[in-house]
Amino acid sequence: MDKINKNIGNKIRLLRKEKNLSQEELASMLDITRPILSNIENSERKINVEEIKKISKIFNISSDVLLGLQKPPTVTIIKRKSSKEQIRINVPQQRLGKFKQVLLYILNEVGSKPNIGETVIYKLLYFIDFDFYELFEEQLIGATYIKNNYGPTPVEFNKIIEDMIENEEVVRVTSKFFKYPQRKYLPLIQPDLSQLKANELQVINSVLDRLSDMNAYQISDYSHQDIPWIYTEDMQPIEYEAVFYRIPPYSVRKYEDEV
Repeated sequence: MDKINKNIGNKIRLLRKEKNLSQEELASMLDITRPILSNIENSERKINVEEIKKISKIFNISSDVLLGLQKPPTVTIIKRKSSKEQIRINVPQQRLGKFKQVLLYILNEVGSKPNIGETVIYKLLYFIDFDFYELFEEQLIGATYIKNNYGPTPVEFNKIIEDMIENEEVVRVTSKFFKYPQRKYLPLIQPDLSQLKANELQVINSVLDRLSDMNAYQISDYSHQDIPWIYTEDMQPIEYEAVFYRIPPYSVRKYEDEV
């Protein structure tokens, strides 16, 4: 049995279960039958290039990560301090709370729009975080965004959304937007606005007004023109400091040397 094919099959199974997708649901997204997907997961059928591309897009990971050529960053939600934990990216309780409230606010405001799936949410979070940093030189959510083929991706998102689903704060819905697979998240509770400052709400609303009508393709393409994304190597964290090199129409701050 081919070792690489076996690793890919196992990886797809793990990704599918992590997203709580059935074989039937993922097979539908890939336009294949459930038995074919089962054969791929069990390494009884080799996966082709087009299927690799589709799976990478569905799970918002690079093909290199899917093929095992590159390791994704690990994320741990820190609820208790422990010196024994070894992590690369952690989510302290304070930042976890802010992330949840911003996400709940986004979902309550625009989550019901048919175009607002997971990919669009990723980009809205990115522009909220980076616009706020450019304006105030401090972090709002402070998520870690990785550059991949589909634009900036917050690596903490999967852990946090699973935590929110478990706590019955949001519910995941799988559907299609036109012919494309889409994962939506609908809020079950209102955000705690007392945790969001006036300037934070101002930036969030500005981004939603500007970008929330874009579909996944449009907002991904739009993010690819932003300087922080352009000057980051593939699968590397996007540096917040790069916002100070932005050009119109992405720059949201008026600098003193502007005429």
